[in-house]
Amino acid sequence: MTKARSSLISIDATPYYHCVSRCVRRSFLCGYDKHADKCFEHRREWIEKRLLLLAKTFSVDVCAYAIMSNHYHVVLHINVKEAESLSTRQIAERWLSLHSGPVLINRFIQGDKLSEAERERCNEIVELWRERLTSISWFMRLLNQYIASEANREDQCTGHFWEGRFKSQALLDEKALAAAMAYVDLNPVRAAIEDTPETSAFTSVKARIESLRQEQHTAPNLFPFAGNPRQPMPDGIPFRLMDYLELVDWTGRQIRDDKRGHIANTIPPILSRLGFEPADWMNVCTKVEQGRLVGSHHAIKAALPLLNRKRVSGFRLPDG
Repeated sequence: MTKARSSLISIDATPYYHCVSRCVRRSFLCGYDKHADKCFEHRREWIEKRLLLLAKTFSVDVCAYAIMSNHYHVVLHINVKEAESLSTRQIAERWLSLHSGPVLINRFIQGDKLSEAERERCNEIVELWRERLTSISWFMRLLNQYIASEANREDQCTGHFWEGRFKSQALLDEKALAAAMAYVDLNPVRAAIEDTPETSAFTSVKARIESLRQEQHTAPNLFPFAGNPRQPMPDGIPFRLMDYLELVDWTGRQIRDDKRGHIANTIPPILSRLGFEPADWMNVCTKVEQGRLVGSHHAIKAALPLLNRKRVSGFRLPDG
């Protein structure tokens, strides 16, 4: 049964969510369609560019993504702190970069003199936009609508391109976040499309590795890694980038016996820090897509009232 978004997404429960969208009508998001004898590889670039543009515009950060032949995965972070710090003008400019706005807002942007009633109405509109810029539903809507429109135009057809609403999972703690990100970044390796994370085109892990090789602080428009800070709400993913890359590589070798590479079979520091044993971690990475909630039993139970839910269900991680 379809569930209301209020029972799936709540900033009070967690700012992190794993989302998936799949195509219908045997459509190809990208890749080679043997039935139509057509190559749609260029659509990977469509969605990657749109995804990163929205990450730059919204106060919704992209932690991880993988673009596959008929679906894509993305791990998102709702950045309420950033949205609250933006001025009225900055919010208006961000929203208008994606939409045409009412005359009143255009007058405000141009610096025209407004009456008190006009200023109040302007603030009401902009505050609505501020809320939408932290909405995963709006983020995914503007991503999927754009891709569907471009694909339908190219295919010279109309109708649904996506398989209904996107699927979302609440990632309730650091264990769930690390598991979901590794699961997403390893999609091409797990599907035997690529041999290693660094060669997996149109994934966040490849983008991060390329930025690392160029000695950049972080990959453009991706949520940065904040290391292992002591503060409870760091401005970034609460792991070290090098620990995460080692984790992804180690996990990929365990999932696929024929994965090339000669890296020593050592457990990355992040595993012990998150309280995982190797067997537990492998169980998480092969079953992470099960359930609407991902987290330890304690985290799931604490999040239920925030998500308007009563039953303790979802994929439970071991308590650390």
